[in-house]
Amino acid sequence: MSRPDPHGLGRTDSWDGVRAVVAGFGVSGFAAADNLTHLGAQVVALDAVASPDKEEKATLLQVLGADVRLGAGATDRLPEEADLLVVSPGWRPDNPLIREAEARGLPVWGEVELAWRLRHPDHAAPWLAVTGTNGKTTTVQMLDSVLRAAGLRSVAAGNVGLPLVEAVMDPEPHDVLAVELSSFQLHYASSVRAESAAVLNVAEDHLDWYDSMEAYAADKARVYHQVERACVYNVADERTRRMVEEADVVEGARAIGFTLGVPGVGMLGLVDEILADRAFIEERGTSAAELCTLDDLASPAPHFVANALAAAALARAHGVDRAAVREGLRAFRPDGHRIEHVAVVDGVTWIDDSKATNPHAALSSLQAYEPVVWVAGGLAKGARFDELVAAVRGRLRGAVLLGRDRHVVADALSRHAPDVPVIEIGDGETGDPMERVVDAAAGLARPGDTVLLAPGCASMDMFAGYGARGDAFAAAVRRRAGRQD
Repeated sequence: MSRPDPHGLGRTDSWDGVRAVVAGFGVSGFAAADNLTHLGAQVVALDAVASPDKEEKATLLQVLGADVRLGAGATDRLPEEADLLVVSPGWRPDNPLIREAEARGLPVWGEVELAWRLRHPDHAAPWLAVTGTNGKTTTVQMLDSVLRAAGLRSVAAGNVGLPLVEAVMDPEPHDVLAVELSSFQLHYASSVRAESAAVLNVAEDHLDWYDSMEAYAADKARVYHQVERACVYNVADERTRRMVEEADVVEGARAIGFTLGVPGVGMLGLVDEILADRAFIEERGTSAAELCTLDDLASPAPHFVANALAAAALARAHGVDRAAVREGLRAFRPDGHRIEHVAVVDGVTWIDDSKATNPHAALSSLQAYEPVVWVAGGLAKGARFDELVAAVRGRLRGAVLLGRDRHVVADALSRHAPDVPVIEIGDGETGDPMERVVDAAAGLARPGDTVLLAPGCASMDMFAGYGARGDAFAAAVRRRAGRQD
């Protein structure tokens, strides 16, 4: 008896008899398993970690008929009877489970691919997609704010906010989705066709997952495939422009650049203190239209302004008017740990940008302040810091380094900024390491300086996540401020 082929199935089809294996039982994995169960598939969900949160969700799904296997060994082998493997973001292509599925000829989808296939055929909301090494979350949240200001039922989904499967399965249809896509998600999403898409930037990251920068960039470039309206690119990042030139798009799709300089025709950019549109107005050949001013934004930091321009470009491509762009950007406030002001102590400003988890993000943050005592280090993920240090050495008052790969940052500083004082916080020392970081940074800083936590590295060597790292930094700063009172 032939098995059902999941390739041709969508939201309104019966999935009865489809044996779907969901690998990874985090937020997106649970969403995939839950909705596939709802559609009638026979679901087996696997995860090597049996946390209390996952066990609680497993109990719920098991009541609905799913088979959930958690704990050591759960992901060692693919179940014998399977028609489809849905993998959570971050599972490397060389994972034995994925290799086994491919060897058997099974489709391997990510949750994003599943979501695309489960859109309602009668009212499928268009996707405005954003990817890039840095700034994705901020840009998508800005875009969502602008779309809502235009009166549209929008939601930020994907790598931020709501899982995409939940978004597309919502009984009340959305008008449009603001979608953040990581390179991992794009790797396993072959069918996605965004209405418009943006690649914000491409820099060294995740080289512990990819064999090369070229492979990483190729996954990012997938976001432009078959775009209908606008491919938004970063004028300052030549690689993003080449991605647009090489993309296979729907006839009539436009290339729209964003720049921190004066915009050319077909671009959005800055004219003095004004964010200006020279792409979506009739008289773009001779003039530009004001969208908002720098004072309308929560931060004038260059990377924040660039994100606002990209969000505005996607919204304008969707047909949002200039007034809604201004209103949405004015209303937006970034999440915590993104260029977040912590305190001013003895004339020194302390900034938490713990979300700067790779060198490119740290560079963007460092370029917004001067002079800076830089707090960096953690898990470097195979990245190098030479270009970053060479670019900002003139801004640095000093550096305080912590974490497993702090030596990678220290080596770059010794090569390119040998005169910059560096203090390393070792693993074997007593006391709270972040307290020692803050005390060391305070010793280097002078009134008028900024102490900037922009680690350029992931946090999981010492903290539960970048949020926990930022919280520890802010708490240590406030304790120090209390001691100074």
